[in-house]
Amino acid sequence: MEMVKKKDIRALTKEQLRDFFVSEGDMAFRGNQVYEWLWQKAAHSFEAMTNISKETRQMMEANFVINHIKVDQMQRSSDGTIKNAVRLHDDLVVESVLIPTKTRTTACVSSQVGCSLDCKFCATSRLKRMRNLNPDEIYDQVVVIDNESRLYFDRPLSNIVFMGMGEPLMNYNNVLKAIEKITSPEGLGMSPKRITVSTSGVPKMIRKMADEEVKFKLAVSLHSAIDDIRTSIMPFNATFTLADLRESLQYWYSKTKSRITYEYVVWEGINDQQKDVDALVDFCKFAPSKVNLIEYNPIDDGEFRQASNNAIERYVHTLERNGITVTVRRSRGKDIDAACGQLANKQ
Repeated sequence: MEMVKKKDIRALTKEQLRDFFVSEGDMAFRGNQVYEWLWQKAAHSFEAMTNISKETRQMMEANFVINHIKVDQMQRSSDGTIKNAVRLHDDLVVESVLIPTKTRTTACVSSQVGCSLDCKFCATSRLKRMRNLNPDEIYDQVVVIDNESRLYFDRPLSNIVFMGMGEPLMNYNNVLKAIEKITSPEGLGMSPKRITVSTSGVPKMIRKMADEEVKFKLAVSLHSAIDDIRTSIMPFNATFTLADLRESLQYWYSKTKSRITYEYVVWEGINDQQKDVDALVDFCKFAPSKVNLIEYNPIDDGEFRQASNNAIERYVHTLERNGITVTVRRSRGKDIDAACGQLANKQ
């Protein structure tokens, strides 16, 4: 007998669920109940849906699956950071990270298995992009980290950053659907202002987000404001040039009035000269912005080395003198390869 492939029930909208139950001779509101179990209560099984009759649960079991993620391995860093190796329904693995501070807990979530971009300093880029994550797989990472935040830090998750594996804007539709569920009162009810989508800079998609007037924040992985230097470390910059990126960010700001954050690592011998700082200042001037200078986390081969403290100080001093907000971010979770640029499924 041929096995019928069951549909993932979380691919259905609330309306489709309501229609399904009506077609089965049930009431439309049954769809609302099931939708609440799937999203607000993040049920892993039909069995868990206790206010629904056994017959209905069996009927759903016969027609659908809930492709829930499983945490294969959880590692805890000496600084409190938690890294989850997350197994998907098709046995592929991604990673997500919980970063605690005194006042907040932040989830760093993945949007793709691997990455299609080729940034030379990032371990994830060495993995082939296998596929995009579905909205429910992104949502599940957040639910897991929210539970861990409550369990280990006694407070709900406060912030989400799309800075895990993958380029979120190359999985645009699914990332936006996931954020819709995360921010919906019928989902996790989080404020979009607590969510940051970090991109390496895909101008067309930045414009699309601006047109859709999204409410979350935008961060750009910049690392150099000089084209040939940026292309040498982020080869796709040859296609998506700094001029195009800047134009799309100007458009973003004109539409959203939302400040842009630039993520920026300073490396020895690559972008640690005064000309690099001046180019960054010039790039930032068209809209209110903030620069996060990020400590570099080595990924084995020594081609990239953290710049000297003097170089970092030069950046801080020049940016501040020009009225640009700047913070220096010390990396968290380095001892478990959970820091920026280190996510590569090392077990």
